[in-house]
Amino acid sequence: MLDSKLVRTQLQEIADRLATRGFQLDVARFESLEAQRKAVQTRTEQLQAERNARSKAIGQAKSRGEDIAPLLAEVDRMGSDLEAGKRELDAIQAALDGLMLSIPNLPHESVPAGADEEGNVEVRRWGTPATFCFEIKDHVALGEQHGWLDFETAAKLSGARFALMRGPIARLHRALAQFMLDLHTGEHGYEEAYTPYLVQAPALQGTGQLPKFEEDLFKITREGEADFYLIPTAEVSLTNIVAGEILDAKQLPLKFVAHTPCFRSEAGASGRDTRGMIRQHQFDKVEMVQIVDPATSYEALEELTGNAEKVLQRLGLPYRVLALCTGDMGFGATKTYDLEVWVPSQDKYREISSCSNCGDFQARRMQARWRNPETGKPELVHTLNGSGLAVGRTLVAVLENYQQADGSIRVPEVLKPYMGGIEVIG
Repeated sequence: MLDSKLVRTQLQEIADRLATRGFQLDVARFESLEAQRKAVQTRTEQLQAERNARSKAIGQAKSRGEDIAPLLAEVDRMGSDLEAGKRELDAIQAALDGLMLSIPNLPHESVPAGADEEGNVEVRRWGTPATFCFEIKDHVALGEQHGWLDFETAAKLSGARFALMRGPIARLHRALAQFMLDLHTGEHGYEEAYTPYLVQAPALQGTGQLPKFEEDLFKITREGEADFYLIPTAEVSLTNIVAGEILDAKQLPLKFVAHTPCFRSEAGASGRDTRGMIRQHQFDKVEMVQIVDPATSYEALEELTGNAEKVLQRLGLPYRVLALCTGDMGFGATKTYDLEVWVPSQDKYREISSCSNCGDFQARRMQARWRNPETGKPELVHTLNGSGLAVGRTLVAVLENYQQADGSIRVPEVLKPYMGGIEVIG
C-alpha cells in the first residue's frame, strides 16, 4: 500500500507514475472522497467541540440552580448528530482504504518504461544452450516413457494442471528442493522455515494478494470461523512473520527460506501452457524472503537475484536475467528481475524465478517496522522476495537440458549426492 499522505499531496504525480504501469488511478474519485472526508471530519470536530462546551455549560447552569432540561436535550441531539457523523466518516474512510488497497506499487526510477513484456530489458546471460545431434524430446515425453511422469492419472485424481511423479523423477524433484535449501542456508545465510500452507485473509492482504487477486487463490470456507486460503507462494507466510512487529535494528537483515507446495487457480491462463509442468495448480517452490533496512534494499535485491542465479549455475543450466519494465511488474513490486532458463524443446528461455523489491509497500499493509537507531522511532521495513527456485520448472529444465539420445537423463553433478550416486536415470 502506498503512503496515503504521499498520494494526497502529490496526487497527479503519483497518477502519472502509475500510468507507466498501465494503471489508471481514478483521480476524480480520490479527490471527491478526500473532499468528503475533510468536510465530514471538520463538521464532526466542530460538533464535538460544541457538545463539550454545552456539557460544561450544563454543570455551570446546574450550580446556579437554573433549568438545565433544554441544555440536556441539545446535548443529546448533538450526540446523535455526532454518532451519525462518525458513521459517515467511517464509510468514507472505508471507501478510501479500498481504493488505496487497489493501487499497485510505484516503479523505482531505474525500472525501464514499457507497456508489457516486450519492454523488458535483458541484463545478462549465463551459459550457452547445448546443441543436440538427435531429435529433442520435451519433458513430458521424457518423463512418460517409463511412467515416471503421469499426467493422465493425475487428471483422474484431480483434473487438469496436476502431475503425478514416481520413481527416479520423484526423487530428482525432491533432490532439487533439498539442494536449493542446502545452498541457501549453507552458503547464502538464510534461515530455513517450515510454514503453514493455509493462511487467513489478513496475511494475503499484507503481501498484496488480497483483495485484488482473490480469483487466483484457492479458498476454504468454514462456517462460523475465518476462511482459509491455500498459499500461492511461501512469500505470504514468510513475509508475514514480521507483521505487526517492531524489530530491533540489530535483527536486520532477516533472511528466510522455505520449501512449500504452492497453489494457484491460474485464472485467466486458459489455453496457456496446458501441456506439461510449466503452469500447474499445485507446484513446489523454494522461496527466499528478506526483511531489511530501507537504505539497503536495492543492494539486497542484487544479492537475492544472485542467490537465485547461483542455483542455475551450480546445475549448469543456461539462463538470462531480465529487468522487468513498468508494465510487466507484479502488483507489489517496485523493481523486479526475472530469471529465465533455457528450455530446449521450446527453443527459448522461460521464467523460473522472479526476484522483487517491494520497498515499504507490503510493510505498510502489515505494519512491519524497525526502530531506527538514528531517530529512535519505529519506521517501516523494506521487504524482498524471490524464487530460489520453482522446483517443477527446474525439473523441466534438467530433464530437457540433460537428455540423451536414448531418452535417459544425466544427473547434474551437484545432485548426485542427493540421488544416492546415481549418474543416469531412464
